[in-house]
Amino acid sequence: MSRQSVAKAHQKIQELSWEPQYHQPVSQYGTDYTFQKAQKKDPLKQVLRSYFPMQEEKDHRVYGAQDGAIRGNMFRQVQERWLEWQKLFLSIIPLPEISAARAMPLLFRTVPNPELHNGQAIQMIDEVRHSTIQQNLKRLYMNNYIDPAGFNSSLRNFQNDYCGTIGRQFAEGFITGDAITAASIYLTIVAETAFTNTLFVAMPAEAAANGDYLLPTVFHSVQSDESRHISNGYATLLMALADEGNHQLLERDLRYAWWNNHRVVDAAIGTFIEYGTKDRRKDRESYAEMWRRWIYDDYYRSYLVPLEKYGLVIPHDLIEEAWNQIWNKGYVHEVAQFFATGWLANYWRIDPMTDKDFEWFEYKYPGWYDKYGAWWENYNRLSKVNGHHPIVAENVDYVYPHRCWTCMVPCLVREDMVMDKVDGQWRTYCSEPCHWTDATAFRPTYQGRETPNMGQLIGKREWETLYHGWNWADAVSDMGYVRDDGKTLVAQPHLDLDPKKMWTLDHLRRMPHIASPNVVLNEMSDAERQAFAADYNRQGPAGRPAPAAS
Repeated sequence: MSRQSVAKAHQKIQELSWEPQYHQPVSQYGTDYTFQKAQKKDPLKQVLRSYFPMQEEKDHRVYGAQDGAIRGNMFRQVQERWLEWQKLFLSIIPLPEISAARAMPLLFRTVPNPELHNGQAIQMIDEVRHSTIQQNLKRLYMNNYIDPAGFNSSLRNFQNDYCGTIGRQFAEGFITGDAITAASIYLTIVAETAFTNTLFVAMPAEAAANGDYLLPTVFHSVQSDESRHISNGYATLLMALADEGNHQLLERDLRYAWWNNHRVVDAAIGTFIEYGTKDRRKDRESYAEMWRRWIYDDYYRSYLVPLEKYGLVIPHDLIEEAWNQIWNKGYVHEVAQFFATGWLANYWRIDPMTDKDFEWFEYKYPGWYDKYGAWWENYNRLSKVNGHHPIVAENVDYVYPHRCWTCMVPCLVREDMVMDKVDGQWRTYCSEPCHWTDATAFRPTYQGRETPNMGQLIGKREWETLYHGWNWADAVSDMGYVRDDGKTLVAQPHLDLDPKKMWTLDHLRRMPHIASPNVVLNEMSDAERQAFAADYNRQGPAGRPAPAAS
């Protein structure tokens, strides 16, 4: 189609929209935002007549590459360490995609812009396509990789996993609470505009370096659609900015959305890129270097800062603190250590770090070995079945962390942990911004303003609470993380598939029972809780116990 005919067709579509006069529509997903003064324009016009041929060509390229990978024996060359971590990644990522598809209808009734509705409908189709090709990629890995266990069950298992539950709360943030907060600010303004750079660009580059050129093919195809989604978000943002009464909500939502995205996406993608790779070239960018380029410079300085000219207050302090967490506080390294601590409650194998890994980490993050080296040496030693427990139940100078009630990533930077009694329950938070999100932002009133559409963070949010008091073997069996022989664990702390060297349910039955830190916290006396919080804030790095008082 010529550009002129696309524009005419796009204009014609707007004439077909109407507001029904014969009944009052029920607002199932409301918003506290108002759009009374907003200009109603779609900056990136797209119609299905031009959209479908474009997407068809991209799908041909994706599936053609998959066929070529099988014919070219890619699976004999790809690094096992990398593909094991894909069992987690490819189980989580389809849910954010399909949640993003479900988020678009939330905007149809709340954003009064028939022109933009067309773009949102096309984004909904995009997201369904993304979820489909990602799940198809996982199926292809399952059918061709040497160890399919974990790929074959992850779609039903990730939502109750020790790590995967974090991804679930992230994805459900697209479709819960205020419709604009969830589907526009959290999803399109922050997640898609900022963090898809590391997710769909930086991570595929790492995949290629590990012999996997299928993931780059699929995720570059996904990323090619993101410009439209970013455009949808920006158009909605400009509409919201036109009403000054929305500025208070926008500033609240930018703080919440930025911090939650940072806590979850940086935790996951940082771990995949840094600890899931065998590529230890010194000239390869670390995750911190990628983050500084893709998110700090390209998103924060080029996208967010210019919004100040509209009178919007940008959360500069939170962007700077996110960088501080990654560079100075070792956030990604703390997360990787936590993931490996609970390897037995996962459905993939976590390879120990080697001397080559140590050398690279020390080169990229000076001082890394002094903080984390001893723990990873213990992980290597305890990975082999030899009469001992898994590392989570052994004394390796690691204090098991409390979970953050808001983002569900544990409170790993111990000095930042905040404890508070909210809704009659004592809760721990990884940081003050997460505490603010639960105690202040997700409430029916905000700074004296009624915000009935925000909802609250409720329910059993912590994996450990679900299995409090259980034997580890029973918990792993309940989650379904057992191989076909009925006793060998899907997860292993090494990559050796020799049955004699693999951990089984029998090894777990000797362990102490699972204890939920939150349950234990709420059973403490007030004095015990205060002592606990003071001690916890003095712990670390690398989960070390607090130093003895002098």
